[in-house]
Amino acid sequence: MLHLNSISLLQFKNYTNKAFEFGKQIIGICGKNGVGKTNILDAIHYLCFTKSYFSKTDTVNVQQGAKGFRIEGLFNKNGEEEKAACILRENNKKEFLVNGTAYEKFSHHIGRYPCVVIAPDDAVLITGGSEERRNFLDALLSQLSPEYLQHLILYNKVLQQRNSLLKTAAETGNIDNTLLQILNDQLVKPGNFIFQKRSQFLVSFLPKVKRLYTEIAQKEEDLSILYDSRLLEASFEELLAATENKDRMLQRTTAGIHRDDIILLLNGQPFKSIASQGQRKSLLFALKLTELDVIFAEKKLMPLLLLDDVFEKLDEDRITNLLQKVCIENKGQVFITDTNKERLTSHLENLNAGFDLISL
Repeated sequence: MLHLNSISLLQFKNYTNKAFEFGKQIIGICGKNGVGKTNILDAIHYLCFTKSYFSKTDTVNVQQGAKGFRIEGLFNKNGEEEKAACILRENNKKEFLVNGTAYEKFSHHIGRYPCVVIAPDDAVLITGGSEERRNFLDALLSQLSPEYLQHLILYNKVLQQRNSLLKTAAETGNIDNTLLQILNDQLVKPGNFIFQKRSQFLVSFLPKVKRLYTEIAQKEEDLSILYDSRLLEASFEELLAATENKDRMLQRTTAGIHRDDIILLLNGQPFKSIASQGQRKSLLFALKLTELDVIFAEKKLMPLLLLDDVFEKLDEDRITNLLQKVCIENKGQVFITDTNKERLTSHLENLNAGFDLISL
């Protein structure tokens, strides 16, 4: 069991000094746009992942006029209380502690408090480029496997070094072939590991997404979800050799697992091109809720589920169906934001499940 009992925010976004108690499994958070609903969810994400879900830099989350922030959360994990704290100091140095002990590497915290977020901007998973879907897959596998995360960190580090070498070579007209081969070898090992983990995982994951999409849409559709990687056709070593001249010309590595994608098709055509808003949201929910199920099956710990303003552009039947899945069938703690207090209250009351309502 994983339950967030409380959270306190100091100089975080629009909160000067505020604490919230979360006594129930379902937490509704209501208020007009701009009052800080999403900021509470982002603070929870900080406690689970050591970083924001909505911004790439920590400094933008410091309250205007302040220097640094502090987020503290009290968790109950399998019957044991744990206190997590994320602190951004005045010198922009970040610290993360659990029960008063600081991590040397933030990556070691990933997976301790599993969490899944569904937010409006997540639509880019469906409509955006391959990087969005790779990031989704990497974040999921990193929660499941610390080893995967470490290989991913190493791969990205070596990839950056190789790209830097290619850029320098283009500027000087010369390349250190010995160094290039060393970097190739260093790239291949973590790259092959990541490819194998992705391909093995997606064999079972993608059919589950299709089944859940059908349940949410409540009808059968011709949906295809495929893993796309050039490593399915040739070895990584062969790909690097075949693309070396192209890489030198473009000054970047054009082959590798950093180019993989998950292809989404509807009736044999690109999903994003012909799918309706409802179909796009249904597929987004299917991806995220399958992520939830997979994490629980692997870790025997139900992730926290953060739903940010997900009811917009959904009809009443889809809202009811979604809430049934995330609040009743899912046994984990759920946080839901909505601008419409009456709508959220009505739907939660209809579930006949206990809930807390926070009005901002």
